Order: sequence, then structure tokens, then C-alpha cells
Amino acid sequence: MPIPIVNSIASWFLKKRFHQIELFLKYPNEVQNELLFSLLKHAKDTEIGKQYDFDSIKSYREFNERIPIVNYEEFQPLIERSRNGEQNIFWPRPIKWFAKSSGTTNAKSKFIPVSFESLEDCHYAASKDLLCMYLNNNEDAQLFTGKSLRLGGSKELYKENGTVFGDLSAILIDNMPFWAEFSSTPSNRVSLMSDWEHKMQAIVEETVEENVTSLAGVPSWMLVLLNNVLEKTGKDSLFDIWPNLEVYFHGGVNFNPYVEQYKAILPSNKFRYYEIYNASEGFFAIQDQNNSSDLLLMLDYGIFYEFIPMTSYGTEEQVVIPLSEVKLNTNYAVVITTNAGLWRYKIGDTIRFVSLSPHRVKVSGRTKHHINAFGEELIIENAEEALRKVCKHTSAEIVDYTAAPIFMDGKEKGAHEWIIEFKRPPVDMEYFEELFDTSLKLLNSDYEAKRLNNMTLNKPKIHTARPNLFYDWLKENNKLGGQHKVPRLSNNRNYIDALLQLNTI
Repeated sequence: MPIPIVNSIASWFLKKRFHQIELFLKYPNEVQNELLFSLLKHAKDTEIGKQYDFDSIKSYREFNERIPIVNYEEFQPLIERSRNGEQNIFWPRPIKWFAKSSGTTNAKSKFIPVSFESLEDCHYAASKDLLCMYLNNNEDAQLFTGKSLRLGGSKELYKENGTVFGDLSAILIDNMPFWAEFSSTPSNRVSLMSDWEHKMQAIVEETVEENVTSLAGVPSWMLVLLNNVLEKTGKDSLFDIWPNLEVYFHGGVNFNPYVEQYKAILPSNKFRYYEIYNASEGFFAIQDQNNSSDLLLMLDYGIFYEFIPMTSYGTEEQVVIPLSEVKLNTNYAVVITTNAGLWRYKIGDTIRFVSLSPHRVKVSGRTKHHINAFGEELIIENAEEALRKVCKHTSAEIVDYTAAPIFMDGKEKGAHEWIIEFKRPPVDMEYFEELFDTSLKLLNSDYEAKRLNNMTLNKPKIHTARPNLFYDWLKENNKLGGQHKVPRLSNNRNYIDALLQLNTI
């Protein structure tokens, strides 16, 4: 199809979609309220709908009082019944697909229901909207002159009891219309390969001769792929391979630790980075402005949002509030009710609002991925901002890291222990440690108070990881692939002790 025609079709779709977006920008609370009652009405005759009498719920207050907040472990029995072929349990239309995720719950694997409605109105809608946002802000974009290099998970799809499970990316690729493959690379055959290391080489072989205009995937794994491409071709810049490359659509992990490494292989001020906030449970927010790290919360994807202030999270005083009651710069745990039948489900992420008109957010961490062994409340956002600043100051580059507490032992005070794998280590590690400790104090007043005169916490203890340590750990634990992440912060020592032991081998 000629490019001018494609651009005209995209322009028409943009105008139509922006009219819908303007509706929830202008009336966010009304749109969310209407969505909630639409979901309740749709599921009123399901098993869970009858259990909580959805049909009689007439206000958010009744919804809040009647239906419990749940995590994956609590909802898992219903999901397992659905996976075994039972229908009409938590969603009226049969659930065929389940996104398998290793997540951070106590369960080894999570199986997140993906309904037809969530596939079309959330997952695919978000991909289209991300493209819309980018094209609206960059009228000279030439995306359609080439292909998008997509990097998804490494798992194939598996059938069981009439249902299908696999990585979310595999489910999305498997259900895409046939024509979508013509605008992306690698082929579906390669994208769905299960052996990650063979898949990586196959992607390199298939894509180096293509006219790639955009990239899409998780930053950590995309960086591995792109470095493989550079190694195979002997080039220093990706523009020497793909001269028309103009944007990277990314999500899944914080981009800050990888920014400088991407700039090194994409040396152009004109190159764009666009972020999306997503999980197996759904797509939630999209970057809607050039050169911004703020993400617009999308309110019409069939997801009703609620929030728990982290100050009360998990306590007897815990409160749950709707979108209409959120405040700026407060850490909230996210609770979702979705068009795939997840009812008041804690996704495990924390966010904070940086704007209320429109509702824009930043992802601040995970409810389980923080360190609070001594009242210091260190969250991922603090850690990654401190690392970014120190790396910039010392010209260091980081591949991966994890941290955990050193618990008090008799008279010995506590501390935080870090293991960091560097692509380019600092010249003076002791200076790096001092700057890092100082940066954390400036970013987190609770941490600063606990570090005051070494009152509760001693200074951080940092280990330098051997090359490929985190990759080897992921491989050893069968976690290679685009949707797997290294746990960053933990209140226990399970991860760091395993990594430290592997570091000596």
C-alpha cells in the first residue's frame, strides 16, 4: 500500500480516536464511573456476580464495601477452574487465553485471564493509541516506510483443557491479523521460538537486512539484542544498519538505568523514546508527549482503577479510593477491575500522580519490591534515580543490580547490600559508594534519618558482579526472555544470596 494512502488512513483514525480520548480527559471521573457499572452489569450473572449481587450495586460506596480486595493467590482458585474449562465464573464470555507470567507473587507462575474484550479493547487498543500519540506529535514521521522490530517473550503457546496459555506477547502475536506481520520483523515463526538464545540469533539474522524504522520491547532485553546486532555487523551505531530508525517504544522496566547505553548506540538528538506502562493484566498508561517521562492514564480500556495510599497499605487502617480522590505526589498501590474478570485485583505496582488534569502518572515501584527492614521505605524509584545520578557523575554504566537488607545481628547495625553488574565500572568504587549513599539520603528522608550518624543503618555495601552474572542467574532459573526481570529490591535475602553465591563460581 503506498505510503501517502497509509498516512491518510492513519490521520483519519487519529482524529476519530482523539475525539474519544478528549472525552475521558474532560470527564475522567464520569467515564470511570460509567465503566464500573458497565462491568458490573456485564458480569451480573456470573458466579462471582451472583455471589456479591452485582445487580443490586448502585454506587461506588456499595462496590467498595461489598467486594473484597484480592491478590493473585486469593483469586487463583477461580482462575484454575477457568483454565480447566469451567465457564461463567468471573466473566460471562468464555476465557480462552491465559497470559503466563513469573511475576512476584508466592506462586511460581501466574496465569492471567485474557478475554476477547481485553484483547481488543485494552491490549490492541493500547498499541494503536501509542502509535497515535507518536504520530500526532511527530507529523514528519516515516514509520510506514519500513518495519517495526518487535521483541517479545520467549515462550510458545500451549493448549490445555480447551484453553491456551503462554507469554502475553505470544498471545498478542498469535491473534494479530495476518497483514500485521508485513509491517513488523522478525516473522511470527521466529518471534514465537521458545529457546531464547537461538531465537536471539535468529532475530539478528532476519532483521539486519530489513528497513527497520522503529523498535518495540523491554529495555533490558532489547539492549542485549541490539548489542548482538552491532557485534555481528561490526558497526558502532544502529543508524549505520538502519538509517531510517526513528523511535523506540518501550515498557516493562524503568528506562533510566539504560538511557546512556541507548544514547551511545543511537547517537542522535532526533531519535525518540516513547514509553508504555503495561503488565499481563492490561495496558494502563501511555506517554503522550515528546521528551517526557509522564504517562497518561488511559481511562477507557475496560479497566476501573482504585488506589491504596502506601502509608496505610497492608495495615488495619488501609483505605481504598477511586480516581476522583487521588492527590499529587503520593505513592499508591494500584487496584484494578477489568473486562477480563479481575475484580478489585492488586497488580503489585505503585504509582504517583504528577498531574490531575489530565491524570498523568509515574511508576514508582512494586508493593513487594522495596526495602523497609528498618523503616527506611526505600523504593525502586529512589534507587534508580540515585544510580542514574551517580553513574552520570562517575561515567559508569550499569547492566543490572539487586539489593537486600543486612539484618541486625547482636550489636551489629543493619545495612543495605547491593550487587551491581557494570558494563563500565567506576574508576573509584569507594567514591561511587559515597556518592550513592549521599544521593539516597537526598531522595529519601526516611533513609536519611536511619543513616544519620549510622543510628540504625551503616553505609551501603556494594559488590561488583562478574560479567553476565544476572544473565546466568536468569538462565539457571529458566527466566530468559523479554518479559522476565531481575528483582531489584527485596525485603529478604533470597535473591541476593543466590546471586552472591553464583558470583563466586
